[in-house]
Amino acid sequence: MLKNLSLVLPKFPLLYLTAYFALAAVALVELSDGPADTQPVTVGLLLVFGLLLVAKPYLKPFSWQAHVFLGLQTTLVAAMLLVRPGSLMLPMLFCVLSVMAPLAIHPRSALLWMVVFIAINTFHCTISPKWDNHGWMVSLPYTVGYIFCGTFAYSLARVTAAQRRSEALLAELQAAHQQLQAYASRIEELAVSQERNRLAREMHDALGHRMTVAAVQLEGAERLIPTNPTRAAKMVNTVHGEVIEALAELRRTVATLRTPLDVDLSLPTALTRLMTSFEEATGVKVNWLLPDELLPLPEAYRLALYRVAQEALTNVQRHAQARQVWLELALEQNVITLLIKDDGLGFVPETNPAGFGLAGLRERAAHLNGEFHLETNPGAGTQICFHLPLPQAAELPREMTTPKSCGWKLTCPCGLVKHKPDLRPQLTNPLPE
Repeated sequence: MLKNLSLVLPKFPLLYLTAYFALAAVALVELSDGPADTQPVTVGLLLVFGLLLVAKPYLKPFSWQAHVFLGLQTTLVAAMLLVRPGSLMLPMLFCVLSVMAPLAIHPRSALLWMVVFIAINTFHCTISPKWDNHGWMVSLPYTVGYIFCGTFAYSLARVTAAQRRSEALLAELQAAHQQLQAYASRIEELAVSQERNRLAREMHDALGHRMTVAAVQLEGAERLIPTNPTRAAKMVNTVHGEVIEALAELRRTVATLRTPLDVDLSLPTALTRLMTSFEEATGVKVNWLLPDELLPLPEAYRLALYRVAQEALTNVQRHAQARQVWLELALEQNVITLLIKDDGLGFVPETNPAGFGLAGLRERAAHLNGEFHLETNPGAGTQICFHLPLPQAAELPREMTTPKSCGWKLTCPCGLVKHKPDLRPQLTNPLPE
């Protein structure tokens, strides 16, 4: 508090102008009405008082210099009161000092100085023969004035210090806000860069490969047209097929940039549409079991489960060379689990621990305090288990936790084992062991 008050003084030029005006008014009245024999001494004391007042802003507040200043000024006023007893104007100089004290020293010390001002003036009025026995009554208005001036100065100093602290806090908040904006911009740039790199990889791996093959085939066809037009025509037909595949790959890449999950669709409906479009685009048979009833899930959970299914189907189409895919969405004991299995080539996880988008799936699970598990072996297909604990707000009644349509006996490596009636004989394409 004292450190902040020390910054107040240079901010009050009007206050010092008022003090100079009060000093000039006192000097004018005293020199016009006072005894001529005491005027030289009074003028000299008033000049010294004014010089010290001019030097006051350059003194260090809340230090011994402020106490020396108040001591000298008090001595000067007391001397003038002794030279001119009964003066009505000279005690007004203590009002100026009552304003200066709270702005220059600790409030308790300023209070002691004000007591000194009151005591000197009361003594002056009491011993003055001009007031007979009523001097103490004459001193009362001055006492009230000193207290008022001191209280006003102290309140003004506190308000100004609080305002300056608020301005400093506002500046800090603005700086912090600018930093946050800068960080947000950097994060956005990084996110855009990562997405750009991902799209570049997708297009390089898919479109780039097909376009390279098409270019080589066209060059060969161009050379064979004069000598072997039949073979050249076959090569052109091959290029045509590659271009069609590249166009389909481009459409799939563009589709992934669109909104993946309509807000008005339930998760089972969105997954059904996804698997239906996957079957039509790839010819890979998809067998799925979804809950007949599922209460609304948080948007983050719906999007995560949808993205996992989308990424898994994309990997099946690009890498697994599978003929069939099995997908099950199950809800038990406030835990929702997505199981996806294919009969494709499989792979060795140690040789590609972060490939095929697996790192992104693990990050999605970790972001929602879930688990992601992968089981695969060369020639034995791949099984994915995405396991999410539902938040408290989305917990479902116990009678709603077992989907009616789920009947497969899938073992989830993340701990969820369902022992339901085995419906695999009822399936046209049974689940592979």
